[in-house]
Amino acid sequence: MKLVSYQTATIDPYSKGLGVVPSASVPLDQAANLEWNLLAEDVSLPAAVLYADRMEHNLNWMQAFVAEYGVKLAPHGKTTMAPQLFRRQIDAGAWGITLATAHQSRAAYLGGVERVLMANQLVGRHNMTMVAEMLTDSEFEFFCLVDSVENVEQLGTFFEAAGKSLQVLLELGVPGGRTGVRNDSERDEVVAAIARYPGTLRLAGVELFEGILNDEAQVRAFLRRTVETMHTLAASDRFERMPAILTGAGSAWYDVVAEEFAKESKSGHVEVVLRPGCYLTHDVGIYKKAQADILARNPIARKMGEALLPALQLWAYVQSIPEPDRAIVGFGKRDAAFDAGMPVPARHYRPGNSTPREVTASDGWEVTGLMDQHAFMRIKPGADLKVGDMLSFDISHPCLTFDKWRQVLIVDQAYRVTEVVETFF
Repeated sequence: MKLVSYQTATIDPYSKGLGVVPSASVPLDQAANLEWNLLAEDVSLPAAVLYADRMEHNLNWMQAFVAEYGVKLAPHGKTTMAPQLFRRQIDAGAWGITLATAHQSRAAYLGGVERVLMANQLVGRHNMTMVAEMLTDSEFEFFCLVDSVENVEQLGTFFEAAGKSLQVLLELGVPGGRTGVRNDSERDEVVAAIARYPGTLRLAGVELFEGILNDEAQVRAFLRRTVETMHTLAASDRFERMPAILTGAGSAWYDVVAEEFAKESKSGHVEVVLRPGCYLTHDVGIYKKAQADILARNPIARKMGEALLPALQLWAYVQSIPEPDRAIVGFGKRDAAFDAGMPVPARHYRPGNSTPREVTASDGWEVTGLMDQHAFMRIKPGADLKVGDMLSFDISHPCLTFDKWRQVLIVDQAYRVTEVVETFF
């Protein structure tokens, strides 16, 4: 019986962004019993905060979108690395969870996930050992990618000796891109190598990652090449899983992938799986722009009402106003992503007031730089801002914010903490 970590883990009293934890252990999902309220200063700041209502909206929006196309969803779990959030995605209808490494896959498995698509090559003895251990569970389904004869030989040798059967997906790539076979000759060599390990390696489908391309025409051409490959392999009876898997789609082109792949799922012989990861929390930077592009080109997305909402924010105190046009806020590179744009001031709250107010463009507040634990924020001279005020910040690129937090707060609309989420980076 596998350990379901999110059901047994407790709140860590020494983790940043939390309140006072009593001497007795408190399970992560029973944080509401502590009666913490963010605005009452019951938790230490800075704190990473997820808004429950916005996450629920995003979950439902994406499930409704894939349902319109009749395809499946395996969200990329590397964004959050939080089995509690994986469970929310699965409970909302996700087919499985996508991960990038053996370590991530094991964290998901121990968190109760029963189907993992590792959208990466499985390389190295210890990584293979971790996967083999998980495959002793007959209820667990696992896939990884292959794009070279060398890797196929390594996998075949290891799993044959281990007495385990491994499902693999052929990965296609593009010149100048990332991983994946570049042409039909390489494809045929890899498929032939898989066939040399009958009963050990099972070709389960075809995979691509289109996110390395920036041009829609190139993306569609890549997707159509992948469909042609699927047909070629099916015609020669190469697949050992029925339905065979056809999978792609990061968070930028999932609508185009759905359009190009959806007709394949109607045959009943192909299971189309999309893998966007950032939709759960969304952001106000790179993925806001990507979603705007999707809404502009996709009529189904436009008709679905309010689109994805940013559900992850960072809360911190104003700790110094050393100059009339500068505030120093108590968070930094150790707390928020900064690779795709600076955090954006979103809400302002002065302890003792009734509710936070939205920060608007007229405030003129802008984060101009980050150090390890300090944020430099430009303000207008005379701004109604004081040391001890609380500010929330939207972020760009949730992946590189989550990995800075061991435990993250979920709050309701009244800013009451309802759950603490544990991450496994």
